[in-house]
Amino acid sequence: MPKMKTHKGAQKRFKKTGNGKIKRNHAYTSHLFRNKSEKQKRNLRQSATVSQVDHKRIDKLINE
Repeated sequence: MPKMKTHKGAQKRFKKTGNGKIKRNHAYTSHLFRNKSEKQKRNLRQSATVSQVDHKRIDKLINE
């Protein structure tokens, strides 16, 4: 079997932490900001972790 290639789109969007969790950024952060509250915009700036359900699938794509 050949090696599995890293999915370059996923590689740009996800990073692994030291503990093995996968970090992601929030959606809804590119435009239409006047409809969103300051609190919502502030919380969207923070990174989040990928849920446990998706962890295995994303881990295969980034392949680190």
